[in-house]
Amino acid sequence: MVFTPAETAASPSSSGASGHSFKQSYPHKLNHYRFEDFFSFNREQGTIDDWHNSRNILASEDFIIALIKGLEQEVGSASSVVMYNIGHEWGKQDAVFFQNWFEAQFQQSLQKCRPSLALEAWWWPFTSQGWGNWEVDLENQKNGFMFINIFDSAVARTLGDVGKPVCHIYAGLFAGFFSHLVKKELSCIETQCYAMGETYCKFLLGKQDRIDAATFWQNEGATTRDIETRLHNGEYLE
Repeated sequence: MVFTPAETAASPSSSGASGHSFKQSYPHKLNHYRFEDFFSFNREQGTIDDWHNSRNILASEDFIIALIKGLEQEVGSASSVVMYNIGHEWGKQDAVFFQNWFEAQFQQSLQKCRPSLALEAWWWPFTSQGWGNWEVDLENQKNGFMFINIFDSAVARTLGDVGKPVCHIYAGLFAGFFSHLVKKELSCIETQCYAMGETYCKFLLGKQDRIDAATFWQNEGATTRDIETRLHNGEYLE
């Protein structure tokens, strides 16, 4: 898997700075790339840069386990909040980074393009970096919430079946990114997880009252289908 801290990334306009030979040959290529095209491995400097000149690092499953277990030992049950906040800050910073390279590469405003184009453009690097494939349901966006499915979550796949949601960094990432994108504060909760024996992870993103209601119902034993049905019916906490 790969982490991409936005603060280390170069400007999207400096396409030749990282020595990315494929990008130098095809600087305006917009479709999905092969793994060996998307990444540039510099053996002399020991660095890995991607198509957007973001510095990447490889991390093993042992790193993920050590990070999560270490947080649990230090702060106990609050470790999930810490991971969520890490993801949230990451999402906000990545939203700025994404908007810069998207508008430079596609030559159009992010706010004026098709949402499906923007979202697939944003998540494609994450898929390439090992964070899993995704599926976004925008059907209920007008009702203040939407669902995001993640297939092959790096965190859940690593921890295995532990009987509880573990992808808090994903939830924070989605909340931070979409909050910046729509200029409104949004929250996110994982309603089902591969680490609970499910086939994929599912996240609910929306306004705080929707997330508060979903969290309450989940703590009361509601399934993802129950939560989805209640939200579709317009049920919220008083």
